[in-house]
Amino acid sequence: MDSKKAPLLSLVVPVYNEQEVLADSFARMDAAMKSTGYAYEIIYVNDGSRDGTMKILRDIANANKQVKVRSFSRNFGHQLAVTCGMDAAKGDALIIIDVDLQDPPELIPQMVKLWEDGADIVYGKRVKRKGETFFKKLSAAMYYRVLSSMSAYPIPLDTGDFRLIGRNVADVFLRMREHNRFLRGMSAWMGYNAVPIEYERQERFAGKTKYSLKKMLRLASDGITGFSDKPLTLPMGLGIGVCAIAGLGLIALLVCALTVGVAPWLWAAAGIVLLQGIGFFFMGVQGMYFGRMYDELKGRPLYIVAEQLNLD
Repeated sequence: MDSKKAPLLSLVVPVYNEQEVLADSFARMDAAMKSTGYAYEIIYVNDGSRDGTMKILRDIANANKQVKVRSFSRNFGHQLAVTCGMDAAKGDALIIIDVDLQDPPELIPQMVKLWEDGADIVYGKRVKRKGETFFKKLSAAMYYRVLSSMSAYPIPLDTGDFRLIGRNVADVFLRMREHNRFLRGMSAWMGYNAVPIEYERQERFAGKTKYSLKKMLRLASDGITGFSDKPLTLPMGLGIGVCAIAGLGLIALLVCALTVGVAPWLWAAAGIVLLQGIGFFFMGVQGMYFGRMYDELKGRPLYIVAEQLNLD
Protein backbone atom coordinates (compact mmCIF):
# COMPACT_ATOMS: atom_id res chain seq x y z
CA MET A 1 0.00 0.00 0.00
CA ASP A 2 1.34 3.44 -0.93
CA SER A 3 1.38 5.62 2.18
CA LYS A 4 1.94 8.82 0.17
CA LYS A 5 -1.57 8.92 -1.23
CA ALA A 6 -5.03 7.71 -0.29
CA PRO A 7 -5.47 4.15 -1.61
CA LEU A 8 -7.85 3.46 -4.47
CA LEU A 9 -9.82 0.22 -4.66
CA SER A 10 -10.90 -1.37 -7.95
CA LEU A 11 -13.80 -3.81 -8.16
CA VAL A 12 -13.65 -5.98 -11.30
CA VAL A 13 -16.96 -7.55 -12.34
CA PRO A 14 -17.28 -9.77 -15.45
CA VAL A 15 -20.81 -9.82 -16.87
CA TYR A 16 -22.52 -12.10 -19.39
CA ASN A 17 -26.28 -11.98 -20.01
CA GLU A 18 -27.11 -10.79 -16.48
CA GLN A 19 -29.90 -8.27 -17.03
CA GLU A 20 -32.05 -9.84 -14.27
CA VAL A 21 -29.53 -9.31 -11.47
CA LEU A 22 -27.46 -6.33 -12.59
CA ALA A 23 -29.33 -3.49 -10.86
CA ASP A 24 -29.61 -5.24 -7.49
CA SER A 25 -26.03 -6.44 -7.75
CA PHE A 26 -24.73 -2.93 -8.37
CA ALA A 27 -26.61 -1.56 -5.37
CA ARG A 28 -25.05 -4.11 -3.01
CA MET A 29 -21.57 -3.85 -4.50
CA ASP A 30 -21.60 -0.05 -4.45
CA ALA A 31 -22.71 -0.05 -0.80
CA ALA A 32 -19.97 -2.54 0.12
CA MET A 33 -17.30 -0.44 -1.59
CA LYS A 34 -18.52 2.75 0.11
CA SER A 35 -18.32 1.05 3.50
CA THR A 36 -14.55 0.52 3.12
CA GLY A 37 -13.96 4.27 3.47
CA TYR A 38 -11.65 4.34 0.44
CA ALA A 39 -12.05 5.91 -2.97
CA TYR A 40 -13.09 3.24 -5.44
CA GLU A 41 -14.00 2.36 -9.00
CA ILE A 42 -16.23 -0.43 -10.27
CA ILE A 43 -15.18 -1.88 -13.61
CA TYR A 44 -17.75 -3.98 -15.45
CA VAL A 45 -16.62 -6.08 -18.40
CA ASN A 46 -19.46 -7.06 -20.71
CA ASP A 47 -18.42 -10.41 -22.18
CA GLY A 48 -20.47 -10.23 -25.37
CA SER A 49 -23.92 -10.27 -23.74
CA ARG A 50 -26.89 -10.73 -26.06
CA ASP A 51 -29.65 -9.53 -23.75
CA GLY A 52 -30.24 -6.07 -22.27
CA THR A 53 -27.09 -6.14 -20.11
CA MET A 54 -25.22 -3.44 -22.02
CA LYS A 55 -28.16 -1.02 -21.93
CA ILE A 56 -28.38 -1.37 -18.15
CA LEU A 57 -24.61 -0.88 -17.84
CA ARG A 58 -24.83 2.33 -19.88
CA ASP A 59 -27.55 3.65 -17.58
CA ILE A 60 -25.55 2.79 -14.47
CA ALA A 61 -22.34 4.30 -15.86
CA ASN A 62 -24.09 7.51 -16.93
CA ALA A 63 -25.49 7.99 -13.42
CA ASN A 64 -22.35 6.93 -11.52
CA LYS A 65 -18.96 8.22 -12.61
CA GLN A 66 -17.16 5.69 -10.41
CA VAL A 67 -18.55 2.98 -12.69
CA LYS A 68 -16.50 2.11 -15.77
CA VAL A 69 -17.46 -0.29 -18.52
CA ARG A 70 -15.55 -2.24 -21.14
CA SER A 71 -17.58 -4.24 -23.66
CA PHE A 72 -16.18 -7.05 -25.81
CA SER A 73 -16.90 -7.45 -29.50
CA ARG A 74 -18.00 -11.04 -28.75
CA ASN A 75 -17.93 -13.58 -25.96
CA PHE A 76 -14.28 -14.23 -25.03
CA GLY A 77 -14.92 -16.04 -21.74
CA HIS A 78 -14.92 -15.35 -18.01
CA GLN A 79 -11.16 -15.52 -17.43
CA LEU A 80 -10.37 -13.07 -20.21
CA ALA A 81 -13.16 -10.75 -19.04
CA VAL A 82 -11.52 -10.64 -15.61
CA THR A 83 -8.16 -9.99 -17.28
CA CYS A 84 -9.65 -7.13 -19.29
CA GLY A 85 -10.97 -5.51 -16.12
CA MET A 86 -7.61 -5.92 -14.41
CA ASP A 87 -5.90 -4.27 -17.38
CA ALA A 88 -8.05 -1.17 -16.89
CA ALA A 89 -7.96 -1.09 -13.08
CA LYS A 90 -5.91 1.66 -11.42
CA GLY A 91 -6.46 0.62 -7.80
CA ASP A 92 -3.89 -0.19 -5.14
CA ALA A 93 -5.96 -3.31 -4.51
CA LEU A 94 -8.28 -5.14 -6.92
CA ILE A 95 -11.29 -7.20 -5.89
CA ILE A 96 -12.63 -9.76 -8.37
CA ILE A 97 -16.26 -10.82 -7.95
CA ASP A 98 -19.02 -12.28 -10.12
CA VAL A 99 -22.18 -10.30 -10.65
CA ASP A 100 -24.62 -13.07 -9.64
CA LEU A 101 -24.31 -12.38 -5.86
CA GLN A 102 -23.38 -15.96 -5.01
CA ASP A 103 -20.22 -14.46 -3.53
CA PRO A 104 -21.48 -11.82 -1.04
CA PRO A 105 -20.13 -8.29 -1.66
CA GLU A 106 -20.54 -7.64 2.07
CA LEU A 107 -17.28 -9.58 2.61
CA ILE A 108 -15.29 -6.92 0.75
CA PRO A 109 -14.60 -4.73 3.84
CA GLN A 110 -13.19 -7.79 5.66
CA MET A 111 -10.98 -8.56 2.67
CA VAL A 112 -9.71 -4.98 2.64
CA LYS A 113 -8.91 -5.20 6.37
CA LEU A 114 -6.79 -8.33 5.79
CA TRP A 115 -5.02 -6.51 2.95
CA GLU A 116 -4.34 -3.58 5.27
CA ASP A 117 -2.83 -6.09 7.72
CA GLY A 118 -0.32 -7.24 5.11
CA ALA A 119 -1.94 -9.92 2.96
CA ASP A 120 -1.05 -9.79 -0.74
CA ILE A 121 -3.98 -12.02 -1.73
CA VAL A 122 -7.22 -12.60 0.16
CA TYR A 123 -9.26 -15.41 -1.40
CA GLY A 124 -12.75 -16.63 -0.62
CA LYS A 125 -12.94 -20.22 0.61
CA ARG A 126 -16.34 -21.87 0.25
CA VAL A 127 -17.37 -23.85 3.31
CA LYS A 128 -20.87 -24.46 1.94
CA ARG A 129 -22.44 -24.16 -1.52
CA LYS A 130 -26.16 -23.43 -1.50
CA GLY A 131 -28.47 -24.07 -4.44
CA GLU A 132 -26.08 -26.31 -6.38
CA THR A 133 -26.74 -29.87 -7.53
CA PHE A 134 -25.09 -32.88 -5.92
CA PHE A 135 -23.27 -33.57 -9.20
CA LYS A 136 -21.77 -30.08 -9.34
CA LYS A 137 -20.67 -30.17 -5.70
CA LEU A 138 -19.12 -33.61 -6.10
CA SER A 139 -17.39 -32.84 -9.41
CA ALA A 140 -16.01 -29.53 -8.07
CA ALA A 141 -14.67 -31.19 -4.92
CA MET A 142 -13.03 -33.98 -6.93
CA TYR A 143 -11.58 -31.61 -9.52
CA TYR A 144 -9.88 -29.28 -7.04
CA ARG A 145 -8.34 -32.20 -5.19
CA VAL A 146 -7.08 -33.84 -8.38
CA LEU A 147 -5.70 -30.52 -9.63
CA SER A 148 -3.98 -29.82 -6.31
CA SER A 149 -2.36 -33.26 -6.32
CA MET A 150 -1.13 -32.86 -9.91
CA SER A 151 0.10 -29.28 -9.68
CA ALA A 152 3.65 -28.41 -8.66
CA TYR A 153 2.19 -25.36 -6.89
CA PRO A 154 -0.38 -25.83 -4.08
CA ILE A 155 -3.77 -24.52 -5.24
CA PRO A 156 -6.21 -23.86 -2.37
CA LEU A 157 -9.19 -26.20 -2.28
CA ASP A 158 -12.82 -25.06 -2.69
CA THR A 159 -12.03 -21.60 -4.03
CA GLY A 160 -13.12 -19.58 -7.03
CA ASP A 161 -12.02 -16.26 -8.49
CA PHE A 162 -13.61 -14.22 -5.68
CA ARG A 163 -10.55 -12.57 -4.19
CA LEU A 164 -8.65 -9.40 -3.43
CA ILE A 165 -5.17 -8.93 -4.87
CA GLY A 166 -2.70 -6.17 -4.10
CA ARG A 167 -1.20 -3.97 -6.79
CA ASN A 168 2.06 -5.95 -6.63
CA VAL A 169 0.14 -9.12 -7.51
CA ALA A 170 -1.92 -7.38 -10.20
CA ASP A 171 1.24 -6.11 -11.90
CA VAL A 172 2.55 -9.67 -12.17
CA PHE A 173 -0.79 -10.79 -13.61
CA LEU A 174 -0.50 -8.09 -16.27
CA ARG A 175 2.85 -9.51 -17.38
CA MET A 176 1.38 -12.99 -17.81
CA ARG A 177 -0.36 -12.88 -21.19
CA GLU A 178 -1.15 -16.52 -21.95
CA HIS A 179 -4.46 -17.07 -23.72
CA ASN A 180 -5.73 -20.14 -21.85
CA ARG A 181 -5.87 -18.58 -18.41
CA PHE A 182 -6.63 -20.11 -15.03
CA LEU A 183 -6.43 -17.19 -12.62
CA ARG A 184 -6.56 -19.08 -9.33
CA GLY A 185 -3.69 -21.29 -10.53
CA MET A 186 -1.72 -18.24 -11.64
CA SER A 187 -2.20 -16.73 -8.15
CA ALA A 188 -0.85 -19.91 -6.54
CA TRP A 189 2.13 -19.97 -8.91
CA MET A 190 3.22 -16.49 -7.78
CA GLY A 191 3.75 -17.60 -4.19
CA TYR A 192 2.62 -14.34 -2.54
CA ASN A 193 1.23 -14.22 0.98
CA ALA A 194 -2.34 -15.49 0.56
CA VAL A 195 -4.96 -15.49 3.32
CA PRO A 196 -8.35 -17.28 3.12
CA ILE A 197 -11.67 -15.88 4.26
CA GLU A 198 -14.39 -18.49 4.74
CA TYR A 199 -18.00 -17.98 3.69
CA GLU A 200 -21.14 -19.78 2.59
CA ARG A 201 -21.73 -19.47 -1.13
CA GLN A 202 -25.30 -18.39 -1.80
CA GLU A 203 -27.81 -19.32 -4.48
CA ARG A 204 -27.96 -17.10 -7.55
CA PHE A 205 -30.00 -13.97 -6.86
CA ALA A 206 -31.75 -14.27 -10.24
CA GLY A 207 -31.35 -15.86 -13.63
CA LYS A 208 -29.50 -19.04 -14.53
CA THR A 209 -25.82 -19.90 -14.41
CA LYS A 210 -23.92 -19.00 -17.57
CA TYR A 211 -21.23 -21.59 -16.88
CA SER A 212 -22.30 -24.53 -19.02
CA LEU A 213 -20.79 -28.00 -18.64
CA LYS A 214 -18.68 -27.32 -21.74
CA LYS A 215 -17.27 -24.12 -20.22
CA MET A 216 -16.55 -25.83 -16.91
CA LEU A 217 -14.71 -28.64 -18.69
CA ARG A 218 -12.69 -26.09 -20.67
CA LEU A 219 -11.73 -24.26 -17.48
CA ALA A 220 -10.82 -27.58 -15.86
CA SER A 221 -8.58 -28.54 -18.78
CA ASP A 222 -6.92 -25.10 -18.71
CA GLY A 223 -6.19 -25.58 -15.02
CA ILE A 224 -4.62 -29.01 -15.51
CA THR A 225 -2.66 -28.33 -18.69
CA GLY A 226 -1.55 -24.91 -17.50
CA PHE A 227 -0.18 -25.99 -14.14
CA SER A 228 0.83 -29.64 -14.44
CA ASP A 229 2.94 -31.67 -16.82
CA LYS A 230 2.05 -34.96 -15.15
CA PRO A 231 -0.43 -35.99 -17.89
CA LEU A 232 2.52 -35.97 -20.32
CA THR A 233 4.50 -38.35 -18.10
CA LEU A 234 1.63 -40.77 -17.46
CA PRO A 235 2.24 -42.81 -20.66
CA MET A 236 5.63 -43.92 -19.33
CA GLY A 237 4.20 -45.35 -16.13
CA LEU A 238 1.19 -46.77 -17.91
CA GLY A 239 3.45 -48.30 -20.56
CA ILE A 240 5.43 -50.11 -17.90
CA GLY A 241 2.21 -51.38 -16.35
CA VAL A 242 0.80 -52.51 -19.70
CA CYS A 243 4.04 -54.34 -20.54
CA ALA A 244 3.88 -56.16 -17.21
CA ILE A 245 0.24 -57.12 -17.78
CA ALA A 246 1.06 -58.17 -21.34
CA GLY A 247 3.84 -60.40 -20.05
CA LEU A 248 1.50 -62.07 -17.60
CA GLY A 249 -1.07 -62.39 -20.38
CA LEU A 250 1.41 -64.19 -22.60
CA ILE A 251 2.15 -66.65 -19.83
CA ALA A 252 -1.58 -67.21 -19.27
CA LEU A 253 -2.10 -67.58 -23.01
CA LEU A 254 0.55 -70.28 -23.23
CA VAL A 255 -0.93 -72.13 -20.27
CA CYS A 256 -4.43 -71.98 -21.75
CA ALA A 257 -3.20 -73.05 -25.16
CA LEU A 258 -1.47 -76.08 -23.64
CA THR A 259 -4.37 -77.09 -21.39
CA VAL A 260 -7.90 -76.10 -22.36
CA GLY A 261 -7.20 -74.85 -25.86
CA VAL A 262 -8.68 -71.33 -25.64
CA ALA A 263 -8.56 -69.60 -29.02
CA PRO A 264 -5.47 -67.35 -28.96
CA TRP A 265 -6.97 -64.74 -31.26
CA LEU A 266 -9.47 -63.72 -28.54
CA TRP A 267 -6.67 -62.71 -26.23
CA ALA A 268 -4.80 -60.97 -29.01
CA ALA A 269 -7.88 -59.01 -30.10
CA ALA A 270 -8.63 -57.85 -26.55
CA GLY A 271 -5.02 -56.74 -26.09
CA ILE A 272 -4.97 -54.79 -29.34
CA VAL A 273 -8.20 -52.96 -28.53
CA LEU A 274 -6.92 -52.06 -25.06
CA LEU A 275 -3.61 -50.75 -26.35
CA GLN A 276 -5.30 -48.74 -29.10
CA GLY A 277 -7.68 -47.13 -26.61
CA ILE A 278 -4.81 -46.17 -24.33
CA GLY A 279 -2.84 -44.80 -27.27
CA PHE A 280 -5.71 -42.63 -28.54
CA PHE A 281 -6.35 -41.27 -25.03
CA PHE A 282 -2.80 -40.06 -24.59
CA MET A 283 -2.68 -38.71 -28.12
CA GLY A 284 -5.63 -36.55 -27.05
CA VAL A 285 -3.80 -35.40 -23.92
CA GLN A 286 -0.77 -34.41 -25.97
CA GLY A 287 -3.08 -32.67 -28.44
CA MET A 288 -4.40 -30.45 -25.62
CA TYR A 289 -0.87 -29.29 -24.82
CA PHE A 290 -0.04 -28.74 -28.49
CA GLY A 291 -3.27 -26.74 -28.85
CA ARG A 292 -2.19 -24.42 -26.03
CA MET A 293 1.18 -23.92 -27.74
CA TYR A 294 -0.58 -23.16 -31.04
CA ASP A 295 -2.79 -20.52 -29.37
CA GLU A 296 0.28 -18.75 -27.97
CA LEU A 297 2.24 -18.90 -31.24
CA LYS A 298 -0.54 -17.16 -33.20
CA GLY A 299 0.16 -13.98 -31.21
CA ARG A 300 -3.42 -12.69 -31.33
CA PRO A 301 -4.73 -10.21 -28.73
CA LEU A 302 -6.36 -11.74 -25.68
CA TYR A 303 -9.61 -9.87 -26.33
CA ILE A 304 -11.16 -7.06 -28.38
CA VAL A 305 -12.91 -4.11 -26.70
CA ALA A 306 -15.69 -2.67 -28.85
CA GLU A 307 -16.95 0.02 -26.43
CA GLN A 308 -15.79 1.79 -23.28
CA LEU A 309 -17.57 4.07 -20.83
CA ASN A 310 -16.02 6.46 -18.26
CA LEU A 311 -12.51 5.33 -19.21
CA ASP A 312 -9.76 7.54 -20.59
